[in-house]
Amino acid sequence: MERHFLNQERLKAILQEDSVKEPFLDYFRKMAERLLFADEVYGTKDKQLFQLKEWNKEWYEQILPSEYDVCYGNPDYARNVFGEEFGDILCFLYAEIQGCFVYAVEGQLFELTIMNELFLEIYQLFLEGDVQRKTAKQVIFDHMRDYSQELCYNRVREQLDPCVSSASDIVMKEDLDNTDVLYLYGEYVSENETKMLSFLNSLPKERMKEIAKTFVDGYHDGFIINNIDMSKKTTVNIRYHLGFEPIIREAALQFQEIGLTPILYRGTTGVITRGMSKVGYISTSPNPQFEYDHRFDQALFFNKAFMSHKLESYRNAYEKLKEEAAAFAGPACMETFGELPFTPENKETALRLSEKQQKLSVEYQNESGRIANEYMKPEERSFTIIAYPIPEIGENFEAIFEEVAKVNTLDKEKYKKIQQHLIDALDQGMEVHIKGAGENETDLYVAMHELEDPEKETNFENCLADVNIPVGEVFTSPKLNGTSGVLHVSEVYLRDLKFIDLRLVFKDGMITEYSCRNFESEEDNKAYIKQNLLYNRETLPMGEFAVGTNTTAYAMAQKFGILYQLPILIVEKMGPHFAVGDTCYSHSEATELHNPDGKEIVAKSNCFSEKGEYFNCHTDITIPYSELGDIKAVRADGSRIDIIRQGRFVLEGTEELNEALDEADDGAAGLDCE
Repeated sequence: MERHFLNQERLKAILQEDSVKEPFLDYFRKMAERLLFADEVYGTKDKQLFQLKEWNKEWYEQILPSEYDVCYGNPDYARNVFGEEFGDILCFLYAEIQGCFVYAVEGQLFELTIMNELFLEIYQLFLEGDVQRKTAKQVIFDHMRDYSQELCYNRVREQLDPCVSSASDIVMKEDLDNTDVLYLYGEYVSENETKMLSFLNSLPKERMKEIAKTFVDGYHDGFIINNIDMSKKTTVNIRYHLGFEPIIREAALQFQEIGLTPILYRGTTGVITRGMSKVGYISTSPNPQFEYDHRFDQALFFNKAFMSHKLESYRNAYEKLKEEAAAFAGPACMETFGELPFTPENKETALRLSEKQQKLSVEYQNESGRIANEYMKPEERSFTIIAYPIPEIGENFEAIFEEVAKVNTLDKEKYKKIQQHLIDALDQGMEVHIKGAGENETDLYVAMHELEDPEKETNFENCLADVNIPVGEVFTSPKLNGTSGVLHVSEVYLRDLKFIDLRLVFKDGMITEYSCRNFESEEDNKAYIKQNLLYNRETLPMGEFAVGTNTTAYAMAQKFGILYQLPILIVEKMGPHFAVGDTCYSHSEATELHNPDGKEIVAKSNCFSEKGEYFNCHTDITIPYSELGDIKAVRADGSRIDIIRQGRFVLEGTEELNEALDEADDGAAGLDCE
């Protein structure tokens, strides 16, 4: 508190000083005002909702798309004003300060104090004159290293200790009928969040309980189906989008009934604890381009020494919280979809990882994953994922929400029988041949593991909407040797990023070539894929092959014209899909699993996981039925079993799935006529 008070006094003095030359003077005065604004929010006792609402709008206004062209957080603008020497440094500092509003609302004095101190250290360099880029970067490196121990511990504790989150009180105790309650989080609040909360408040309470029950039952079923003992577990993390609080409240109560205390924590803001994607509760981004521009901000200080220290910090955090880690049952994720499509601008001025840093980043991902799995053993925990639309999807939002709710509760028994027919046929193949239709260039052979005892073993899991909702796929971990060919899809959204004409070439299960058409430059396209699909690796293996059977979901997508707005969670059930990265059974290969017919699932590993090598990523890419030609199981003697022919299921026992496809075609034709 004493440090914080001294910082405030120094920040106030900056507003009166003029020793720093322009254009830097304007920057430092505005940033000092911004930090004092956050300090005022922190220092205001008994914050009123109307105050938080006004503060929220004022804070986030600067990075909205309408203001971004002249924002110091925009790397193009920062470079233009401050030049190449200091543009990226001051832009980086702006992005770190941006997170202070959340800290202020939450009452995080430590985070506010050290951010003030970093800013003042950089200001002092410019005040003294003749500042060197190398010196400024060293100040940032020292700051990040000095505080990584505390910040890593705080982040791990947020994830494992239900007592530290103020969000639990918001969800469980506040009056959710008042949409202004959303401003208690400190996160950006848009119409998505307020309209979502208003809509859910209009539904009967029993409806909320039903939706929550699907979510919680899927989670609980994961432990039962995978033969995992849940009696030793006491906590579950619920990840959700702001505005879904009525459902989350009901889910929390139902989780408590099965012995699990919910943990609610927000997605990270600071560069030290930021991962490949936001994990926790989130809201609509005020500006996706701002987040994209700053995704590699660690490039300013990330080196082997820092990586080693950060890994040590995380290990120390987990060691201190090992009892809490052992009691953690896993995440329950309520994802959303419907945001306006975002295709990022690839800015030369944005920070990016060097080739050496990319390799270190991959090493860090692998090592940090090992540490987490050492304390939270994958074979002892489970998860569930479900998805719903947000109002931004359009005027049919309420109708789409109801259709998605139906898709999420389809008859498991019906699909269990249909999918068993698929598995029985696919298990006869030594490989599966997938071809696209029309302009889709997919021509791919996926190799299957050899079954030693086909009467008792199977390659494919009969997926029935337990951990992975909705129902509708059979999947396997393919054999890499022999998996070769081209995977192509005209348009796909992966982790909220759009890929146009994504084309991957596989040789013995590994990506050997890749391209897309997002940008004019081939170099930019390759960099886009490497950064956002390969996560800075040179290649990744095919970790999964699946056949989606949820033609009802596909018909819904065609009916409302939302195919390319749906999340991969639903899209992967709407055609064959292929994951690059780890298998679906990553770190849990030793767990014995059986399908409803009693056969043991044996295709859970590949040549990497058998050696204990993991990539800590798994990204699904789906070919929609409209771009699909044929899927055939190829026997050892060369004979073929038709599964799908020209986009229609032809295998005996699966023809019923075509009814929804025919309905989808009729709906699409109607839309074309309109």
